[in-house]
Amino acid sequence: MVPTEREVLTWETFGLASRELAEQVVASGFLPEVVVAIARGGLLPGGAVAYALGTKGVGTLNVEFYTDIGQTLKDPRVLPPLMDTSELPGARVLVVDDVADSGRTLALVMSMLADKGVQARSAVLYTKPASIVVPDYSWKTTDRWITFPWSAQPPVDGALPAAPE
Repeated sequence: MVPTEREVLTWETFGLASRELAEQVVASGFLPEVVVAIARGGLLPGGAVAYALGTKGVGTLNVEFYTDIGQTLKDPRVLPPLMDTSELPGARVLVVDDVADSGRTLALVMSMLADKGVQARSAVLYTKPASIVVPDYSWKTTDRWITFPWSAQPPVDGALPAAPE
C-alpha cells in the first residue's frame, strides 16, 4: 500500500538539508576524516555532507533492504563490492544515509564498523519515530513516506522511443 501523505524533498531543499546536517556535525565538535555513505539512498547525502564538511575520504557500503515502497527483505544484507575497512580503525568516521526508517540498515552498518574496531557516528536526513537506532545527527523527523528527488521517478527501462511515422 502506498501511503497517501508524503514528505517530499526537493533538490533545493536537499541542498539546504545536507548543509544543515553538516553544520550539526561541526557544532558537536566531531570532525570526520572519512564519510561512509550507505548505498544507494545515502550516496547523494553522503557526498553532499562530505563536501560541506571538506572531507575528502569517502567510501560506500551497499546495503539492500527495501524492495519496494513499504516492502523489505527479512533482513538487510550487504552487497558487493565490499568497502575495504582495514584503514578505518582509529579514524573519525561519519556514516550517512537518507533515512533511518526501521533503523535496521543503519544498525547493521554501525555494528559492522564496530566489529572492525571503528568508532563511528551516524547522520541521516530523516529519522522515523519507529527507528531502532537514534542517529547521532538528523535533519528532520517524520512518520510519512519520503519522496526523495533522486528516486521520485521510476528507473529508466532502456526502451528506445518509437520512431516517428
